Amino acid sequence: MSRKFFGTDGVRGKANTYPMTAEMALKIGAAAGRYFRRDSSTAHRVVIGKDTRLSGYMFENALTAGFTSTGMNVLLLGPVPTPAVGLLTTSMRADVGVMISASHNPHEDNGIKFFGPDGFKLSDEAEAEIEAMVMGEIQPAKAENIGRAKRIDDGIYRYIERLKSTFPHGKRLDGLKVVIDCANGAAYRAAPEALWELGADVIRIGTSPDGKNINLNCGSTHPETAAKAVIEHGADIGICLDGDADRIMIIDEKGQIADGDQLMALIAARWAEEDRLKGNALVATVMSNLGLERFLGGRGIDLKRTKVGDRYVVEEMRKNGYNLGGEQSGHIVMTDYATTGDGLLAGLQFLAEMVLTGKPASELAKSFDPVPQLLKNVRYTAGQTPLETLAVQQAIASAEADLKGQGRLLIRKSGTEPLIRVMAECEDPILLEKVVDSIVAEVEAASRT
Repeated sequence: MSRKFFGTDGVRGKANTYPMTAEMALKIGAAAGRYFRRDSSTAHRVVIGKDTRLSGYMFENALTAGFTSTGMNVLLLGPVPTPAVGLLTTSMRADVGVMISASHNPHEDNGIKFFGPDGFKLSDEAEAEIEAMVMGEIQPAKAENIGRAKRIDDGIYRYIERLKSTFPHGKRLDGLKVVIDCANGAAYRAAPEALWELGADVIRIGTSPDGKNINLNCGSTHPETAAKAVIEHGADIGICLDGDADRIMIIDEKGQIADGDQLMALIAARWAEEDRLKGNALVATVMSNLGLERFLGGRGIDLKRTKVGDRYVVEEMRKNGYNLGGEQSGHIVMTDYATTGDGLLAGLQFLAEMVLTGKPASELAKSFDPVPQLLKNVRYTAGQTPLETLAVQQAIASAEADLKGQGRLLIRKSGTEPLIRVMAECEDPILLEKVVDSIVAEVEAASRT
């Protein structure tokens, strides 16, 4: 069946608007509970984490009701990063993990992400089966088999200990001044604590969530806030996380911003030198810069591209045994340490490189010169199909002809918002702007009709 409400990263939308309503969350929880209950004779459990959005209370309670109604015992983690849910799903021997978050989206939005018992995000096929169950009748448990709910207070500390264990043995962050921007999100406690325990002088930004300020002018989507703080405090580095802390942007000591491509290049090159890069390849999406591909190729490292979404990066990694992948947007996946993107873990890997080499962040954060890339988003009304109009298709064909041999073009729908993303790469900045603007204009026109 065609999927109706699962997107590229679980279910996501505006709170109290379909599909992100309390009623739907209850049904989704019940369907997932029924899907993961292998039999009725043994106890089953689910761990649920959330970020700091106001609506998280509502969805936490609704999901708990749904899961317990089908006999699942619920372990509530409270506000924790998304990668902590993946970790604790496996360490607590749960059948399923759930993260309530809309990642980098504004506070009005929320989402539900699922992790299987192995700590990895569910496949498209599993989500489709759960969705089919939501649309049908869900069998509740017998009254005597209804599940229980329990708060787990130390989940965040288990996650911090796991993070610290990935840092080089015997090394510390003494003498390093680190700005950490937690986006008023899920890592507002874990990230500063982990850095402090490793010895860093920590300057905190975005660590005062009020339910409505998540990602608001801070975090990885607004790294300029941390860049300003780095300069003001004379910090050695800035680390910007997003609302659920599964992505990162790095700020060097000069206030310059480095994206996920630069961080992946650094880690891939180091791991290849140490013969740790499995398959001698990095997995990234079609959005990653052509400069990254050239950098890796110059070192004999393959770049394997997938469609957009860290779940597809991870699927490719697991399928072929690769251990490093990610997205330009800052999802960095290191399966030697974690089952999903982890912004703080990636930040610690960068800090480890600073400690081991003695080099400043500015030298490590620019492994290659990116090919000029321009991305513009066009919002459309749900239900519209602007990419299917003749005028848009003709504009795309013309742009591809103009770029032939000089760059590349990527047009796609966002999997989390009603946006058409138009991206091109080209060494010629005039041609680059021309081809992107020509397509954007036609998409905008089609969206108005």
